[in-house]
Amino acid sequence: MITLEALAQLYADHGAELERPVAPVRVSDDVTVGDGHVTIMGTVNLSRDSTYRESVAVSTASAVRKARTQVAQGATIVDVGAEASGSDAERRGPDEQLDLLLPVVEQLADEVAVSVETYEPAVVKSVLAAGARMINLTGTEHEEEMLRLVAEHDASVLMCFSQGDNVRDAEDLPADADLVPVLLDHFGPRLERARSLGVDRVVIDPGMGFSFPNLSGVAKAKVQLRVLVQALRLRELGVPAGHALPHAFDLFEDEFRKAEGFFAVFAALGGAHLLRVHEVPHIRTVLGAMDALAVR
Repeated sequence: MITLEALAQLYADHGAELERPVAPVRVSDDVTVGDGHVTIMGTVNLSRDSTYRESVAVSTASAVRKARTQVAQGATIVDVGAEASGSDAERRGPDEQLDLLLPVVEQLADEVAVSVETYEPAVVKSVLAAGARMINLTGTEHEEEMLRLVAEHDASVLMCFSQGDNVRDAEDLPADADLVPVLLDHFGPRLERARSLGVDRVVIDPGMGFSFPNLSGVAKAKVQLRVLVQALRLRELGVPAGHALPHAFDLFEDEFRKAEGFFAVFAALGGAHLLRVHEVPHIRTVLGAMDALAVR
């Protein structure tokens, strides 16, 4: 339960974490993720399996238009993906992913910091060569190879929590436990390995937006909210934390497009550095209001 008393206790127990340094991540000459203003990452999905229909692009032209619109609305990074992350989504091989992704990356790379969501080394290699500045890494099976490619191109990584080889291979989450120690134990060795391979620009994503067989609806939203408000505890890792904001259809129903704004407040208060969102103008306004009112 999130109460004023619980938040006060969180601060009493872990407020000192706010003094821990977090190394800023320079994604491009114009974009740095770190302490200060929260970075907004827009989302463009080239898969029709994506559940957030408003983000689905049906063609290269549609994807480019959506990305440019999101930049105009306040996104400084745009994340493009060719395969939905749900466990029941259609899987696409590297060539299929590249057929969709490369034309979009090539058109946008000179205009915006492009992130590409993938778990395939061949895709990582080609999109970085085409100008992508960040890899949204949603699989660990070939992580060392992909990290080497990131290092070669002097790029950055959004490293997602994944209990298996891929976030699409859903596993149960210990929903009633304190998940922060689980996240720290998960990311610590991966970050150490990334640094050993020359990758020192990493943003971590606790991955609470992905599918878990034992969680859905309101129960899943409660877990997501608990992690959002405790992002400050992840500062122990020394890198920025990013979050994909929940949609919580079971709570918001017809007003589900307002859900990201609601959760953005808790994420910002919890110390998030980056938010991956679909409703860019709404989140920009919410974060702007928090800044204007000195809500932190």
